[in-house]
Amino acid sequence: MTSVAIARLALGVVFLYHGLVPKLLFLSPDEVRMIEAHNWPLSTLRVAQVAGAAEIVLALCILLLRRSRWPLWLAAFALLALLVDVALFAPELLLGAFNPVSSNVAALALCAIALLGERGAQQSHPVRPR
Repeated sequence: MTSVAIARLALGVVFLYHGLVPKLLFLSPDEVRMIEAHNWPLSTLRVAQVAGAAEIVLALCILLLRRSRWPLWLAAFALLALLVDVALFAPELLLGAFNPVSSNVAALALCAIALLGERGAQQSHPVRPR
């Protein structure tokens, strides 16, 4: 298994877990705090369900669309955007153990490993015109 495949697998598992466990199966108090910090007129449970489903879909795209780079770019963008979102709306969550800084930075590193590894593979095996 290549480093790109390992990075994709780990990143897919991260998004699958975070979409399923703290949002859909056992709504985490931290997830509730992040959602409620926005004061949206929407149900916290509904927002968590939609976010969890979106993360699961992204996880499946990362895992199943192995020749596509867009799921990796989307994951990187989402990880950065969500980290900024937490910093702006619920900065107290950045202080605890296993917080969004540590998890998002690690997941961003997995994105970078996969993207750089795939770019290197494309450069060493260019597509030749027929």
